Amino acid sequence: MKKKNDKYNPDAELAKGADLTAESYDKTQGVAVPAGKVTVGGKAGVVEFTGEAFGREGAGIDGTMSLWLSIFRYMRPDGTVNHVAGWNIMLALKAGQNALETAKGFEAYINAATRPYRAKASGGKDKALLQIVYREKK
Repeated sequence: MKKKNDKYNPDAELAKGADLTAESYDKTQGVAVPAGKVTVGGKAGVVEFTGEAFGREGAGIDGTMSLWLSIFRYMRPDGTVNHVAGWNIMLALKAGQNALETAKGFEAYINAATRPYRAKASGGKDKALLQIVYREKK
């Protein structure tokens, strides 16, 4: 039998999570983060992509898009502390790639990884959203 943890505050712990930031290194495709926190309690972070990509030409950072989920830690109900690693995701863009294609590219990459995040892309060619949620494997 597990003993009760008096230090556990569910409201405080479920509000903890990764800070979500994004950066476009493309000349023509933009990015914004209207909801910049992905919480343990299920609040999604949201990234908005706009426009068509100029694309990557050769080596370097130009023509790429970057998402960053920060490191964080939270306490579980049993009193153990979970340390969640940060994650920098870079995606090389193709010339003419639209906003929805970029969102779907990040969705596929995030969902294929073993990290505790899942993503869902939606929208159209000119403006697309990517919702990212925190999901631990059970």
